[in-house]
Amino acid sequence: MQRVIDRHDRVIEDPPLIRELFNNTRLAWIWIPVRLFLAYQWINSGWGKFTNPAWMETGTALQAYWTNALRMDPRPVITYDWYRAFIQTLVDLQAWTWFSKVIIFGELAVGLGLLLGAFTGIAALGGMALNLNFMLAGTASTNPVLFVLELLVFMAWKTAGYYGLDRFLLPALGVPWKVRPRAEVAAGPPAAATSPS
Repeated sequence: MQRVIDRHDRVIEDPPLIRELFNNTRLAWIWIPVRLFLAYQWINSGWGKFTNPAWMETGTALQAYWTNALRMDPRPVITYDWYRAFIQTLVDLQAWTWFSKVIIFGELAVGLGLLLGAFTGIAALGGMALNLNFMLAGTASTNPVLFVLELLVFMAWKTAGYYGLDRFLLPALGVPWKVRPRAEVAAGPPAAATSPS
């Protein structure tokens, strides 16, 4: 029995370059330097905070960062009122005492995940979340560049960790994809489905 494909049941193919970069293990090596660069940035940042008592013990470094972000003179450092309210709530609750540790161990976890190629997509997503929060708090620094690189690694989650632990972890967890030989992909879908003219 043949399945008739509805006009709206269409798959729009990615351009060949995008397909190769994000889906083909033959080009997975391209992601190694990107992963290592990002891993270094996060591990270096996290370790610096871990060894700093103002971050690790008291959290006063984060308190100072938040207080600076809440400044309104001459213009607000934080652009969005909802984010300013969120940071103000954290300051009012004196959350810097425990939240600084969330940031420290978050940075270290992102860095280690990217370094080892373990759950690379999740690590890149975590890095994007950290960078986004730093940017919303008014800190540009390297955050925009790191965010873009993490976005690319996140989009390449299937292959970015191929030369790492993901090569073994993802199949062991039963990640829902089917690995097909290149020749089979080039041949296209099975001919069972037909489309009306």
